[in-house]
Amino acid sequence: MIGLIKKDLLMLKGNCKVFIIMLLIYTGLGIYGQADLSFLIPFMSFLMMMTTFNYDAYNKWDAYVVTLPNGRKNSVKAKYLATLILILVASIIVTILSLIIAYSKNNTDYESLLLVILGCTFATVLLEVFMYPAIYKFGVEKARIGVLVIVFAIIFVEEFMRKYIDFYAISKVFDVFNDYIFLALPITMVLSLFISYSISASIYMKKEF
Repeated sequence: MIGLIKKDLLMLKGNCKVFIIMLLIYTGLGIYGQADLSFLIPFMSFLMMMTTFNYDAYNKWDAYVVTLPNGRKNSVKAKYLATLILILVASIIVTILSLIIAYSKNNTDYESLLLVILGCTFATVLLEVFMYPAIYKFGVEKARIGVLVIVFAIIFVEEFMRKYIDFYAISKVFDVFNDYIFLALPITMVLSLFISYSISASIYMKKEF
């Protein structure tokens, strides 16, 4: 299992320069500008992990891993864990940089800052939750297109429903849970990842290579 996780992470060595450049841009804009790129770094880490699916397909990795003991399940599990590790590392780096930037600007609203970063991390993990079952079912390219269609459909439906639903009243209902947000989001992430992994593993177990 550890070897499979290392395999996925080592395939990203070539992307380290791009990641470092993005961190420098984030820091620079944070210090000298007003741009909030809290979502960008975790999102970039997720996109980097998605490229490992292309590497696996090019090197015919699936045909090899299915010959290993519990190779199918361990391969899927390792992909999820490697992605989660990368997202969390990216989020921790963003948190440290954001706290330093906030301190340099005498911005002491650290709770709001951490809430934004937690929300960005949660949003990125949700991408993993929805994308990976689609990738295992249809492949990377079709999954990308499918998710883009879904995202635009959600935006369209949301704009349409704004005319008929009082979202302000709904938001007031959810305000009750604000005190538990730091607990609720991690629990929701874990449950979502488990469900997503179970679906992906089920799909992968039935595939033939």
